Amino acid sequence: MRRLGCKEVAESVLNDLKDKRKLFTEKGNRAPSLAVILVGEDPASLTYVRKKEEAATALGYLHFQYNLNEDIQEQELLELIDRLNSDENIDGILVQLPLPKHISEKRLIERINPDKDVDGFSPVNAGRLLIGEKSFVPCTPKGILAVLRYFGIATAGRKAVVIGRSNIVGKPMSVLLMQKGIDATVTVCNTKTPDLREYTSAADIIIVATGKPNTIDSSFVKDGAAVIDVGVNRIPDSSREKGYRLIGDVDYKSFKERDVAITPVPGGIGLMTVAMLMENTFEAAERRAK
Repeated sequence: MRRLGCKEVAESVLNDLKDKRKLFTEKGNRAPSLAVILVGEDPASLTYVRKKEEAATALGYLHFQYNLNEDIQEQELLELIDRLNSDENIDGILVQLPLPKHISEKRLIERINPDKDVDGFSPVNAGRLLIGEKSFVPCTPKGILAVLRYFGIATAGRKAVVIGRSNIVGKPMSVLLMQKGIDATVTVCNTKTPDLREYTSAADIIIVATGKPNTIDSSFVKDGAAVIDVGVNRIPDSSREKGYRLIGDVDYKSFKERDVAITPVPGGIGLMTVAMLMENTFEAAERRAK
């Protein structure tokens, strides 16, 4: 088994961004800036937001954090986004998902100026990605592509299977893989796909983003394939100090004796998601400075 540890990839991206930020500000430009909106106190969201703040601070970015009560009204959030859209000191806006049920994720995401949509979730950026125009690419798919490139895993002419169809990972990942210059042959499956093994056993690259542990194991995969595990699932574990452990959507242990390249969880694609958010924020700052 070849372990595709993403820590070194993420560090490479962040070190490059640190150098770029230094050159950018030495030319008289304001440092890139990111505004993060967090509603409520979901433990996973708190962890993700903290990691994003740490990365931004380490790079010398400006970071603005809005921690809001869970009972905030949707209209108040929309008005906050409007203010951030018009604020020339803000390059990127991120609304941490999920949101409370009384708030529409769709309306909030659509309200963000596409030029500040560093998550790449807005319909405008999604449409631009689909037709091959310059856009903000959602951070997780963008990070997956960076990992494939870093480890020299070819995509051109290769069969890729994406398991999952979310707007955050599955759909944009499939679109990204079929872009000119990446040139994969893409099949999109989901947990209701009958005979899933039929598709994965022929694939050179398998990307699993279902949110369900053990979606596939090594019996689904041929030798020489690359498996990208996007899932992060909390499993109760009384032997751990926190009372849980993290596992992915893939049965990682089943691959130990196989000739397969695979990303781990933890230490995998989650690190790349943060790094790509920082990259998108820098790109937004560059656009603003032109």
